[in-house]
Amino acid sequence: MINIISKTKYAYIFSITLTILSVVSLFVWGLKFGIDFTGGTLMEVSFENSIPANQEIEETLKDLNLKSLTIQSTQNNSALIRYASEDDTINQNVFKKISEKYPNSKELRVDYANASVSNELKSKSLWAIFWAVAGILAYIAWAFRKVSRPVASWKYGIGAVIALVHDILITTGAFSVLGHFYGIEVGIPFIAALLTILGFSVHDTIVVYDRTRENLLRSSNKETFPDIVNRSLNETLVRSVNTSLTVLITLLAVFIFGGATIRDFSLALLIGVFFGTYSSIFIASALLVTSYKLQINYKSTK
Repeated sequence: MINIISKTKYAYIFSITLTILSVVSLFVWGLKFGIDFTGGTLMEVSFENSIPANQEIEETLKDLNLKSLTIQSTQNNSALIRYASEDDTINQNVFKKISEKYPNSKELRVDYANASVSNELKSKSLWAIFWAVAGILAYIAWAFRKVSRPVASWKYGIGAVIALVHDILITTGAFSVLGHFYGIEVGIPFIAALLTILGFSVHDTIVVYDRTRENLLRSSNKETFPDIVNRSLNETLVRSVNTSLTVLITLLAVFIFGGATIRDFSLALLIGVFFGTYSSIFIASALLVTSYKLQINYKSTK
């Protein structure tokens, strides 16, 4: 049996270091927001025979120096072109460049996302993450209400939420660095990835917590709480690692072969799922043990 709980100190040092670096990166560089959050133009253009490669369209529009340019192919030989500008003159130049290169192309529609709508979207995204975390905290505290000894049931929820915040901060910090050095932008798909990470990570944590609850109910008085937690981790370790590996391999394939439109989404999931698995094994349960030891020390000093 691996003594995972004995490595708690190293896991805490590693996690605290990464979390601090992520927070510093967010304060210094922030996130590079895409047009979902900054406002811009969405133009749909149809082509006569087949849709040119995204790289060809980007090369065609290169001279216009469009910010936050993304191109997504759709059905019916059309492409969605997004960029951070609401200027009609620029929009006309965009279609002019395309029509010069592809004479039979047609402009199907031009939609605008202004800054006020984008700010509202940003606010709603943050609230979505907040309420997801709050809901998870409430659910876990309720689900483990019958396990009040030696650690109160609400502390299971707190441990899971700290692990979730850890996963979200590190993923967001990674995209802050990637945005600063490589220009990777965040939009609605990034928020969707964060919410997916929350769901995956808490699922893994609940599996470990549930095994801990079962072992607490079955264990003898001779077995200490840290030993029970460590045994529960070992009993679920192979299952957690195998599940995460299959997800990571699938996400890696999507990242490599999925194309530019979902590459950033899959990258966020890759980072989040990896650290979600790590936090479920080394952080969430370790926090229960730390809370238990602090509780014992407090009682001994009274």
